[in-house]
Amino acid sequence: MSTQFFNRLSQNYIEILNDDQHYDVTIEVGKDPNVKIFRAHMIILCYRSPFLRRTLSSNKKNNDGTLTHIKLSNISSEIFQIILKYIYGGVISLNEQEPLEILEILTTADELLLQELVDYLQDYLIKNKSEWIEQHFELVHRTSFQSNSLLELQQFCTNFMAKSPEKIFKSLDFTLLPENSLISLIKRDDLQMKEVEIWEHVLKWGLAKNPTLILDPNTWSDDDFKAIENTLQHVLPLIRFFSLSSEEFVQKVHPYKKLLKSQLYEELFMSYLDPNIEPSDNISLPRYKNDVIINSNIVNLNIVSLISRWIDKKDIENKYAYTRELYLPYEFKLLLRGSRDGFTPKMFHELCDDILYTVTFIKVKETGEIIGGYNPLVWESSNEIKYGKTKDSFIFSFKSKDNFKDPILSNVKRTEYAIAYCNKYGPAFHSDLLLYTKGDDSGLKEYNVHKCKQKRYEKKIRDTEEHFLMEDYEANFILLVRS
Repeated sequence: MSTQFFNRLSQNYIEILNDDQHYDVTIEVGKDPNVKIFRAHMIILCYRSPFLRRTLSSNKKNNDGTLTHIKLSNISSEIFQIILKYIYGGVISLNEQEPLEILEILTTADELLLQELVDYLQDYLIKNKSEWIEQHFELVHRTSFQSNSLLELQQFCTNFMAKSPEKIFKSLDFTLLPENSLISLIKRDDLQMKEVEIWEHVLKWGLAKNPTLILDPNTWSDDDFKAIENTLQHVLPLIRFFSLSSEEFVQKVHPYKKLLKSQLYEELFMSYLDPNIEPSDNISLPRYKNDVIINSNIVNLNIVSLISRWIDKKDIENKYAYTRELYLPYEFKLLLRGSRDGFTPKMFHELCDDILYTVTFIKVKETGEIIGGYNPLVWESSNEIKYGKTKDSFIFSFKSKDNFKDPILSNVKRTEYAIAYCNKYGPAFHSDLLLYTKGDDSGLKEYNVHKCKQKRYEKKIRDTEEHFLMEDYEANFILLVRS
């Protein structure tokens, strides 16, 4: 067992700074008239700072006994005094420092390659001075992206831009963003802007890098288009063009068609003309909205968006629907979750009966398939099998939570048998999607039959009609929250 006496050791090393006999290095910091010379010790500097080790190695001590002397003119004496105390004693106090001074200490620590201090100061600013960072965002953002070591501060700035882009575009000249900052922002799934606005800002940024160009693309030559394309070559692939509406495409993208790769433009163009064309595999999904949350262990917002389109009969046969901007007019409120509330018909009816407009999600065990159905009617309990009539119900399936490129939507074809009611049934869309407990009319036992046998709906939603195993299921009612 060893005992550590770091406090005393740190104090002794700080006291060495006042030594006027054994120092072997002098460091000149600041610019006239604010120059100050510090005495220091080569062995300590070399082992504490990789930057100072390199600098000192190129300024060898002369044989005539002259001290090694280095200049750090871009560092103020006040800041270097704080840094030197850290180098010698491993301590730093920020209680009396203003945030601007702390930022300056951080950039100095970064220059001297003091990564331990760099990490600490980034964390300190983010946790304790976030409001100041937002108020002085342009300075902090520009400073953080001047170094590859300030990754935490860069991430904070990028997160802030993604969540509050309107503040950035009002307070910051967007065209001054360095390319790596723009890329880190544009690639985010949670950037809270419409895709057409992102496209417009990217164009603005590219045009600012080519100030001789007239804003009207109709006046551009092929060389002009090539210049903008070269400027935006790393940014253009990050724009989710397929999320745009047809009107936005015609008005905002078509005039700049020469900026896009011909294959991309052709597919984009055809996606609006013929929605039945099979999309390619490399289309980016639409960005998420932070103000919309789905309480589900089975589905995500992409699936919820598609189901909402089907409820409102929008783009029902459009194979590109999943690539368009998320359509989220409804709030999906969780009524039941099997893994939480149980897998019995009785619990289903206790929690879901007499509620209009419900959507059921079922996750199939082992395959990861997601199947379910929409019921615009209420659910009911009945000792005998009864049926609900509606033309608006449908059932569906997805290959998995993350694979919704080729969903199956099956609308009801025998409307008088759309929904089935029975005490031993859970959610039942006739036999086309049915959960029930065989051999028990009380509804107290868990489901022992899970099947999809096509009969009253247009399409099979599974390749097989064999019974499946259920990992979990959820029932939600939907509430219109956005018109």
